[in-house]
Amino acid sequence: MTEPKEIAKGTFSDLTTYEKWVRGEGIPIYTGFFVEDLRTLAVEPWERKGGLGAFINLEGTGQTNDAYVCEIPPGGSLKPQRQLFEELIYVLSGRGATTVWHEGGKKLTLEWQAGSLFSPPLNTWHQHLNGQGDQPARYVAVTTAPTMINLIHNLDFIFANPYQFTDRFSGDKDFFSGDGVSYEGRVWDTNFVADVTNFKLSTWEARGAGGSNVMFELANNTMAAHISEFPVGTYKKAHRHGPGAHVFIISGNGYSLLWPEGKEMVHVDWHVGSVFVPPERWFHQHFNSGAQPARYLALRWGSRKYRRGEELARGRDVTTAGKSETSVKLGGDQLEYEDEDPRILQTFKDACAKSGAEVRMDRFFHKK
Repeated sequence: MTEPKEIAKGTFSDLTTYEKWVRGEGIPIYTGFFVEDLRTLAVEPWERKGGLGAFINLEGTGQTNDAYVCEIPPGGSLKPQRQLFEELIYVLSGRGATTVWHEGGKKLTLEWQAGSLFSPPLNTWHQHLNGQGDQPARYVAVTTAPTMINLIHNLDFIFANPYQFTDRFSGDKDFFSGDGVSYEGRVWDTNFVADVTNFKLSTWEARGAGGSNVMFELANNTMAAHISEFPVGTYKKAHRHGPGAHVFIISGNGYSLLWPEGKEMVHVDWHVGSVFVPPERWFHQHFNSGAQPARYLALRWGSRKYRRGEELARGRDVTTAGKSETSVKLGGDQLEYEDEDPRILQTFKDACAKSGAEVRMDRFFHKK
């Protein structure tokens, strides 16, 4: 029998391949439960991108996905990039353009502004340009980099792979036209949303508070997005799901509560520019205590076209009218208003009193 060879010291590491890569990029890394304002978040020179940037690795991602902020100097452009992970981009400020192409193929350009949402198709070359010469442009992106980099653990394969996913992008000149197909009620299949702050939503009574919603399928990704809005003086029902749902506040003021079942709550105050990520299987509940409707954009796992599998295996698909809209008393993942801690409503009334907003929750509670 051959004697086993001794493994060299230092072979093993407490860091994942993704964590090593992030630390090696030389830009700030923000952690915790939330970031108060992405628009003013400190960023530093990022050699890979050719602009300024910062990583956002919040607790709730479970290192399944991540986010980063990137700033393009006035009148400048970033370096051409391609990578073997998905990337959903939401423009925080400024206006500009992005050019997308396959190696040797025709280039396609889309123009964007603050509030735009799009996704460079997987492993396509793309380059971002700031269209204003007097001020920077800034965007935030949610990516599948942690999953892909940890799985492959070879950065050349991730960033220098020549494979062309023509099933995702074939160079169609209308790819970023903003046209789309609506199906199953609130789902919109498109590749570009010009302005998420003004996109028309549909009612979603199951989540409570008289709210409205639309869900996006983008660029044939496994990640997806949705917008939700709820009226002044209301709050949504608490629910839970898997990790990685980045919640970006795009209008209104208020707060959210996050908690694992049976444990203490984390309180997050938010306004336009804030982001937070509920950890896996933590209940979370959103409260509009401000003077205008509150709207948020969630960039997350949960495509209905290309499912990952574990949501189905658990029966907890956040994108469907299943357990996410069914009471926990019936085996679902939603807390009905009448089952919540009475202190939640009282705390909300106190918050509305401070802001001068009228509480409009009585009609949503069942009379006992």
